[in-house]
Amino acid sequence: MMTNGVVHANLFGIKDWVTPYKIAVLVLLNEMGRTGEGAVSLVERRKLNQLLLPLLQGPDITLSKLYKLIEESCPQLANSVQIRIKLMAEGELKDLEQFFDDLSDSFSGTEPEVHKTSVVGLFLRHMILAYSKLSFSQVFKLYTALQQYFQNGEKKTVEDADMDREDGERQMEKEELDVSVREEEVSCSGPLSQKQAEFFLSQQAALLKNDETKALTPASLQKELNNLLKFNPDFAEAHYLSYLNNLRVQDVFSSTHSLLHYFDRLILTGAEGKSNGEEGYGRSLRYAALNLAALHCRFGHYQQAELALQEAIRIAQESNDHVCLQHCLSWLYVLGQKRADSYVLLEHSVKKAVHFGLPYLASLGIQSLVQQRAFAGKTANKLMDALKDSDLLHWKHSLSELIDISIAQKTAIWRLYGRSTMALQQAQMLLSMNSLESLSAGVQQNNTESFAVALCHLAELHAEQGCFAAAGEVLKHLKERFPPNSQHAQLWMLCDQKIQFDRAMNDGKFHLADSLVTGITALNGIEGVYRKAVVLQAQNQMTEAHKLLQKLLTYCQKLKNTEMVISVLLSVAELYWRSSSPTIAMPVLLEALALSKEYRLQYLASETVLNLAYAQLILGIPEQALTLLHMAIEPILADGAILDKGRAMFLVSKCQVASAASYDPVKKAEALEAAIQNLTEAKNYFAKVDCRERIRDVSYFQARLYHALGKTQERNHCAMVFRQLHQELPSHGVPLINHL
Repeated sequence: MMTNGVVHANLFGIKDWVTPYKIAVLVLLNEMGRTGEGAVSLVERRKLNQLLLPLLQGPDITLSKLYKLIEESCPQLANSVQIRIKLMAEGELKDLEQFFDDLSDSFSGTEPEVHKTSVVGLFLRHMILAYSKLSFSQVFKLYTALQQYFQNGEKKTVEDADMDREDGERQMEKEELDVSVREEEVSCSGPLSQKQAEFFLSQQAALLKNDETKALTPASLQKELNNLLKFNPDFAEAHYLSYLNNLRVQDVFSSTHSLLHYFDRLILTGAEGKSNGEEGYGRSLRYAALNLAALHCRFGHYQQAELALQEAIRIAQESNDHVCLQHCLSWLYVLGQKRADSYVLLEHSVKKAVHFGLPYLASLGIQSLVQQRAFAGKTANKLMDALKDSDLLHWKHSLSELIDISIAQKTAIWRLYGRSTMALQQAQMLLSMNSLESLSAGVQQNNTESFAVALCHLAELHAEQGCFAAAGEVLKHLKERFPPNSQHAQLWMLCDQKIQFDRAMNDGKFHLADSLVTGITALNGIEGVYRKAVVLQAQNQMTEAHKLLQKLLTYCQKLKNTEMVISVLLSVAELYWRSSSPTIAMPVLLEALALSKEYRLQYLASETVLNLAYAQLILGIPEQALTLLHMAIEPILADGAILDKGRAMFLVSKCQVASAASYDPVKKAEALEAAIQNLTEAKNYFAKVDCRERIRDVSYFQARLYHALGKTQERNHCAMVFRQLHQELPSHGVPLINHL
């Protein structure tokens, strides 16, 4: 049988078959043996030995590319190989016969050139055996394929030589041509041998895990896998890689189809049953059900996932497989983590995993437990102690992936608690770490979800501090490292949309912010609805904003999403005082403060106190508002966003001015001077995030204070800035004092 110039006798019976490319490799090995020790230097021989393994294991390549690879290591040997292949291709069929007859001599003698059990020896023996099984017609077809292979290689060599003589522009075209030829090599190389297929699958699987950008594109990889399965439909590993490839593009039907085929072929080929009998058959079934449950859970099909998990538990209990049961227990927690008693399952899972010596599962359980306790409002020191214990487990067992997850988790926890400096430190620590896994040269290390999460945190933290250029650079790196079709691309897409939304709101471009809401909602429904309400509120559509916020509040309380509940309560309170109802806002703010204190969300607590102080200012008690501000302003200035720092300083100035109304003239002038300094600081903060609407408000307030102090020149300057911004920006008719 012959396909695409490849002759093979029995596709499922032998591990290797003869191809024109492998004949060229055999010529290289033969020439290396004939050349002797003196003709090739020690450095060249070392380079050739390093070159041999990828040539033997990798897929077939064109003759011109093979020449180039040999020439880089030993130019003299490349010339000899080229002459030898030319004589064989332009000669007669008997030259090919004689060549394979001479290969057997490599093993003869007391000191043979090649040992039978070496890598090269096994390759030679496989080729001699495969050639000896060919019929005469198959040998003739192989010889014809060799001639065609040689002619294509000669044409490519001539084209490359012509292009080398062209100018720089022509060189650019040559590079583009080389890329297209390389893509054709993969698709036109014909069926791979078992070793080549295994090498290809392991290489692509490693790239999908560590650096998806270096792997073939989803369409190209699927084409290769389909080609591989066409010649060997029972190749189970190819079905599993197809399953992983379909997961990249979120194709639920094809990924389920490939996963089921993988376990079907695993059972049919007896890959596990040969050594374990019926136990191997049952093991495949229970892990098939477990993987199916994980797949359904990933796509949000929780009912189907629970059914598949129950099936896996039943089979594992029948077989008394404690390891599988531990995996099932972990997935039971994932499916039931919304329940109040889910932590009991998790604690039991960690204890059992430690008992059965499963460090990976035990560590994942600890990480999940820490995450759950963080949302439940446990103190940071206890959580960090638990993560420290899990880190000891990671380093002891060299679990590099879990080390990354642990640091990313610490970054998220510090941000949840409002400590942006600590979060920034943890994110940078993760990015500066090297992977413990041995990766081939040119592969980007740690292209995992943990790094995507850390980079997104880094971009958001920079954007909060007004460093939009730096945030843009981080996002640019994210887009290069995780292309839009990769599985973690949604993380940076949501981050990018949120940063753009915040910038549009700061700049008063509410129509642009409204257009971004659709993209945010597609990636995160809760976040999208909240930001839609924020836009409506900014556009003075209070009734619609209130309805949306009430629905979102009820939904988030049901999901126990405390962080979003507090944010919604703050927005509702702002809506009340902007509607001239500050007394109604007070109970809402007190409820938000109680929640933030209970769950130890320090930054949200400070922001809530800031809003309470503003409500007290509106109610006419600025002295108490100043007292509250002194409690809240320190965390905001230490870890807060630039916009929040500006709002805090602006509010301090308002409270100082309101408190100074009853002072004597000298003390009042000092208070107004202090207020002006705070306003200048607030203006600088607002300028960093380009929040022109708030700069307008500050300029108006400064002009009034300068007028009260009799400073005409400064007053006129602030009035001019106010007038310019007031003409550029739309006015929504909201009094300045009702805008925090």
